[in-house]
Amino acid sequence: MKLFYITFRSVTFAQRGERVLTGAGIRCTMQRTPRWMEELGCGYALRVWAADVAPAVERLRAERVQLRRVYGSRDDGQLEELTV
Repeated sequence: MKLFYITFRSVTFAQRGERVLTGAGIRCTMQRTPRWMEELGCGYALRVWAADVAPAVERLRAERVQLRRVYGSRDDGQLEELTV
């Protein structure tokens, strides 16, 4: 199953996003964003399964949690930015 990464500009937004998603029953894991993903080199991401990415983004936007980008894993294991 594919993984998706929803990135945030700070740990505060990522923690808020984690609380929102967990409260909505969407499983996620918070982690430090790899440096190559973000131009600024700082940020955090929530890792979610493919089936949960659309509801997760919807829920975050409904709760006004500012997310930056969404990345999905390709079949070759690399990540690519997605438009959601």
